[in-house]
Amino acid sequence: MADDKHPKSPSVWPTVKPFVNGGASGMLATCVIQPIDMVKVRIQLGQGSAGQVTRTMLKEEGLGAFYKGLSAGLLRQATYTTARLGSFKILTNKAIEANEGKPLPLYQKALCGLTAGAIGASVGSPADLALIRMQADATLPAAQRRNYKNAFHALYRILADEGVLALWKGAGPTIVRAMGLNMGMLASYDQSVEFFKDNLGFGEAATVLGASTVSGFFASACSLPFDYVKTQIQKMQPDAEGKFPYSGSLDCAMKTLKEGGPLKFYTGFPVYCVRIAPHVMMTWIFLNQIQKVEKSFGL
Repeated sequence: MADDKHPKSPSVWPTVKPFVNGGASGMLATCVIQPIDMVKVRIQLGQGSAGQVTRTMLKEEGLGAFYKGLSAGLLRQATYTTARLGSFKILTNKAIEANEGKPLPLYQKALCGLTAGAIGASVGSPADLALIRMQADATLPAAQRRNYKNAFHALYRILADEGVLALWKGAGPTIVRAMGLNMGMLASYDQSVEFFKDNLGFGEAATVLGASTVSGFFASACSLPFDYVKTQIQKMQPDAEGKFPYSGSLDCAMKTLKEGGPLKFYTGFPVYCVRIAPHVMMTWIFLNQIQKVEKSFGL
């Protein structure tokens, strides 16, 4: 019986491993990045520059304000990053098998990244909505505040007040943004690792740092316009007559383009880049360290 059991345990872990590693690295990165994310959301909601927003938050709400929505951020990583990094690893492994073990061309990595982003965002969309709502709550007039206690309270209230489908409100732009971000992040990281290691002869630490920096930049550049639209859709409130300012993502994009031109989509780009790139870098660095520890334990 013992012999029968033994072959089964290795077969489960390799499948689960990329998902566990992805979620853990994303959650660790979020704990470090959360304060910058709070500032980014406030800038996009039109509360001033990074310096102004930081000073106002410290003065009026204290240090705890920077970690508002941390539970939703961690829940989002536990769902979204677990699904996207896990599925990317599985997709690329399948593609390498189909390529008879040869390295994948960039376009195949990009396709795997797009698909992994869509899968991750579909799974993580409810937590993402809870995070945006919790972060935007403090900016609303007292009468309009939803006063969520934590991510699970937010999800429960959304379910009770607005129904199951409301959990996927803004899921369209969330998924499109995730596809752009993950195409930029995942494909460029794999490609950069190959370039730094094989072409430039970098060591492991320099390769991970260099590739994660490149990955962070491309993730930011590919996703900010979608992120801007997504934030506008998720935080919109009906006016006195019950009408919403935008009928959907495309309407929001067209109105934004008409009112502010293409650069309007890059509102808060320096802060967004400073927030997205380090999170991407930290995710890769933590992932690398987790894999090293697992290797040392023979996992």
